Amino acid sequence: MLKRIVPPSINLMSKSRYSFAHKLVEAGIESEKQELFLDSENCILVDSNDKPIGFSSKRDCHKVDESQHIKLHRAFSVFLFNQNGEMLMQKRSSHKITFPNCYTNACCSHPLYDLENEREELNAIGIKKAAQRRLNFELGIPTSQVRPENFHYLTRIHYLDKGDGKYGEHEIDYILFLQKNVDVKPNPGEVSEICWIKRENMDEQIEALDGNLTPWFRLIYNSGQLGLWWKNLHQLKKFEDYNTIHKLN
Repeated sequence: MLKRIVPPSINLMSKSRYSFAHKLVEAGIESEKQELFLDSENCILVDSNDKPIGFSSKRDCHKVDESQHIKLHRAFSVFLFNQNGEMLMQKRSSHKITFPNCYTNACCSHPLYDLENEREELNAIGIKKAAQRRLNFELGIPTSQVRPENFHYLTRIHYLDKGDGKYGEHEIDYILFLQKNVDVKPNPGEVSEICWIKRENMDEQIEALDGNLTPWFRLIYNSGQLGLWWKNLHQLKKFEDYNTIHKLN
């Protein structure tokens, strides 16, 4: 059976230092908060080789324009495993602008252009710092439990999904693995449910979830790479590929 945890209807996160949008989280004004995030935070625009070429607001980065184009930007996906080898999946809140109520891996987000330390390129340290920030924000995991050096950067993928036709995703997505027992207190404005999946019957458990999968998770899952990486948590270094950006669609 799946082990499901539904967060309480209060916000568990502390005040942000850089955005009024985070203050709305404290007030529990979830839909307004999501809208403000779209305009108050800037993503890193990249070319097809993942070279930074500028920045744009989250809204503009996820908007499907009149020509059905979405700006390519940098992102990351964290796959979190406990010491028993179980993988955490979250169900995105109904307040999310893109892919609400969909199941996905532990955390999927973006390094921000606004934060200089998240623009650092060497060894993907900026990505890892962004992942640390978002795991704390979305899942309430203390930053002391997910240090940048704890993440294992495997590779990058490039994918496109037009979502609901108004907002979608077009990302070069850094794949980060993390195996550690951590304290999880989901932020209900971001996450409506979490569950732990066992590798032995991964397919049955994932297909039994009462909701759709996010496109990036579905693509990684269907590629067969998730199962392969998961089976080799003890030797992930042999699967590192920093020279290839894998186009999944």
